[in-house]
Amino acid sequence: MMSSPLVQRLLAARSSGALLVLSLALAAPALFLVYALEPHLVLPALSMLFFAAAALAAFTALSVRTRKNTEKVNLWDVAGGLVITGCAASVMGEPEQAAQLFEHLFEARNERRD
Repeated sequence: MMSSPLVQRLLAARSSGALLVLSLALAAPALFLVYALEPHLVLPALSMLFFAAAALAAFTALSVRTRKNTEKVNLWDVAGGLVITGCAASVMGEPEQAAQLFEHLFEARNERRD
């Protein structure tokens, strides 16, 4: 199914705009995690952030109908890169650190309830 060049440019512009918004939406929480958490909890938290951002990028790629096989970098490529980065962050961290992160999150949640 061929589309007009105008439609192709509109879809490319929507994809580029979504990429910019996704990049800004990822940078702010990443910086917050680095400064707010203890150093041994940063890698597991960044891993979870990258996996969530990858899911968001894949959902955005689906919603703007980004083509999967193109010569240019698109949102599918970004989602794959985020998954690989999340895997690298989780591999570099220790399993005990991930457990400590969840303990830290649940303790903070319980303190807010009390």
